[in-house]
Amino acid sequence: MSGTSRSDYAYFKDITTRWMDNDVYGHVNNVTYYSYFDTAANSYLIEEGGLDINNSEIVGFVVNSGCNYTSSIAYPDQIEAGLRVDRIGNSSVQYGIAIFKKGEEESCANGHFVHVFVDKASNKSVSIPEQMRAALTKILREKVES
Repeated sequence: MSGTSRSDYAYFKDITTRWMDNDVYGHVNNVTYYSYFDTAANSYLIEEGGLDINNSEIVGFVVNSGCNYTSSIAYPDQIEAGLRVDRIGNSSVQYGIAIFKKGEEESCANGHFVHVFVDKASNKSVSIPEQMRAALTKILREKVES
């Protein structure tokens, strides 16, 4: 099984593995990859989409995720999360995310992560704000492939 390549992604986030990420088998535990996915998506929303995690009236709830593992990583590996948008709707976005060892071309794991944006007070879905939509559109897969 092969991973995806760096050229499939438009944004990269450096992540440092931690000692506690390793499991008894000596590699990063599968559930930890989802925290890496969450870090990549939310970092992009904060840095590029204008998300203010403390004061924003909207939040993104994860409603679906999945991951394919192709090779292992372990502490103290330096890794990078590649991010793109595979689909954007009115109130939701599906990201494509992959984890790469620093400097390697093929991913160690790749998958998807879906956010639905909701009003913090009511927990009802809302349209993605324009600044955030513009940022997400910049890394939309069609744009990455062209």
